[in-house]
Amino acid sequence: MSKIFKPFIMFFKFIYRIIDKIIITPISRVAYAAGEFSRENSNKLEKILNRPNILIYLSLLCALGLFLLIDSKVIDLTDHNAQILEDQPVTVINHKKSYVVEGVPETVDITLIGSKSSIYLATQLGNHEVELDLSKYGVGTYKVPLKLSSSSIDSVEYKIDPSTVTVKISEKVSSRKKLTYDLLNEDKLESKLSVSNVELSDNTVIVQSSKEILDRVAVVKALIDASLIDLKESGETTIENVELAAYDALGNKINNIEIVPSKVSATITIDSYHATKPVRVVTTGEMPDGYAISGTTSSVKEVVVYGEKSVVDKLNYIEAPIKVSKIDDDRTLSVTLNTPSGVRYMSETTTNVSVTVGTASQKLISGIRVEWENVGVDFVAQAATQNDNVIDVYITGVESILNGIDASNITATVDCSGKGRGTHNLPVKVTVNNELVKSEPTKKEISVKIY
Repeated sequence: MSKIFKPFIMFFKFIYRIIDKIIITPISRVAYAAGEFSRENSNKLEKILNRPNILIYLSLLCALGLFLLIDSKVIDLTDHNAQILEDQPVTVINHKKSYVVEGVPETVDITLIGSKSSIYLATQLGNHEVELDLSKYGVGTYKVPLKLSSSSIDSVEYKIDPSTVTVKISEKVSSRKKLTYDLLNEDKLESKLSVSNVELSDNTVIVQSSKEILDRVAVVKALIDASLIDLKESGETTIENVELAAYDALGNKINNIEIVPSKVSATITIDSYHATKPVRVVTTGEMPDGYAISGTTSSVKEVVVYGEKSVVDKLNYIEAPIKVSKIDDDRTLSVTLNTPSGVRYMSETTTNVSVTVGTASQKLISGIRVEWENVGVDFVAQAATQNDNVIDVYITGVESILNGIDASNITATVDCSGKGRGTHNLPVKVTVNNELVKSEPTKKEISVKIY
């Protein structure tokens, strides 16, 4: 066993000899020499120290040295720490109710500097209310300091960010505005229900602020939260304390404005209006060359549609769209029905569409009269030349369908929206009353004269 530990013993002995030679022996010699010097010169040192001015000079040198060390921050006698209190509310005091104040931040940050114990005490017991005192200010723009309330901790340094704010004080004016409403979270209603009517307790409100702010107000709305409606069937309910908000022409909410009353109640009528609409198969894309659709059959013929009456009544049919770009033989497709905007529920959402394909043929239909749309109230439109009164249209489909198509089944329209007096080259839109027939006018544009 001793043979195993012998190398370790030799290693530690070697380390000891190095430490003894380099550290212990030199220090011992210096200590011994200092002791001998002290014994031999003790009388001389006592005589020097007994002189009246020597202790004063030594004290002065020690004080000067300590000052230099502290001033250069080699020695720091204080324990400085910092902590930031974020989003502290600002309280505006002593401003007249007849004034409107702009530029006051809702919150500021406060930095606490001091010892850990002082900062802890300040966060637990200190009052961190930030005040903006406007008692001495009238109409105008001012740079005003933010201050803490007086009950702060003396041993802590407080820094407010920002320390000053620029405020604008204006005379308060009033204006009466019509009150409208917005329905929020309407999708939270039962899917078969819809809001058919809303009556507010007030139709107008008074808005108060500076003239500059009131000039920006385009609309005042009651924000009705439809998720608060707990009806499961048709009926009437009232929501109290509906919040009001003012918006500018771009739809941005306007702050720093007072609305009287600040809240209203809303009586809401819930309906379950529905109607049955036919399903129509519509095609998108172009058939492969040489092919055309000869017929389509939907397994779902009709759909019960739920929604607002104004929306449902405008619907003529529900679309079952199919993409035909890769169809070159008979097949059955599973199709998702399009849900029109404003429709909340449909009794069916999918259908199976059987498609039959035949050989494509083409036919020219001549003499289709052009119609004008969206002509300005004070204007009249007509074709610039006799040739622009009518156009010819190529139609493509299976022969059996094309044989039943003539000029009466085709409409050609020109949209004159936004056009004033003069001659304009405008595109022609051609529509065939059969979804299985594709059309192509011989002229893409015609010349229109507006006067």
